[in-house]
Amino acid sequence: MKRKLDAFPYLLLIPALVLTAIIVAWPLIETFRLSFTNASLRPGEKYVGFENYVEIFEDDFWEVIARTFVWMFIGVSLKIIMGLIGATLLNAALPGKALFRLLVMPPWIVPVAIGVFMWTWLYNGQFGMISGVAQHIGLLSGPFEFLAYKQSSFIATIVTDVWVGTPLVTLYMLAAMQSVPRELYESAWTDGAGRLYRFRRITLPLITPAILTMALLSAIWTFNSFEIIWILTEGGPRGATTTMIIDTYKTAISRFKFGEGAARAVMILISMSIFMVIYVIMMARTARKLGAQA
Repeated sequence: MKRKLDAFPYLLLIPALVLTAIIVAWPLIETFRLSFTNASLRPGEKYVGFENYVEIFEDDFWEVIARTFVWMFIGVSLKIIMGLIGATLLNAALPGKALFRLLVMPPWIVPVAIGVFMWTWLYNGQFGMISGVAQHIGLLSGPFEFLAYKQSSFIATIVTDVWVGTPLVTLYMLAAMQSVPRELYESAWTDGAGRLYRFRRITLPLITPAILTMALLSAIWTFNSFEIIWILTEGGPRGATTTMIIDTYKTAISRFKFGEGAARAVMILISMSIFMVIYVIMMARTARKLGAQA
């Protein structure tokens, strides 16, 4: 009777495990299988071994990988920095901070597609607000199409991605800062410590796990960001904003090369797994350091 009671909780997990296997495990296994075939719209796929992976690195995929990491690194860094600044200001004893907290939310609440379409209008050279204001104050002598040039379009996608992702980072950092015991700040203030010293010696060390967690999550979201780039530029001009996820979509969906697209998807999975390993290592080191300080 006791053995049956011990097995009962595991029986309750069976429906969830079956559902997970159907919607996660099976597509993942199928992606791995397709990556070793020449699957396309043509019937009769054939096993080609590692040919798809060899073709990936024979193409300009190294350039796509480098662009993806640069795009992700700049975007995540700006989100973390702006999130820390915003959380610090919202956590300060300022009048009307409740209203400011509400004003932080719209970029995150607004559906991504709608927000990105708004940015498309802002970047337009003929009737866009950014070009118009720049001309009015004398920064530009004429209309400038931000999404028509390689460097400006790359910067434009980063700015839009930061606008979308910063509110969540800000609120997460704010929650982490509010969990720091007030007694530590009061003791430091009594000893004559200034704001910068308290932030550097108290706030940052104690919210480091939160920063690492949000950096990892933000890196995953930014790495796999599709809507922002696709709506703004579709990976152009001339591939200037083509990241790994955009390249995978174009290969598998636009050119109907399912086998090659699956191989690119596997490369994305491997990259995300590397991020997870780095995250676990950094969190373990941070935990040991905080334990030693305690």
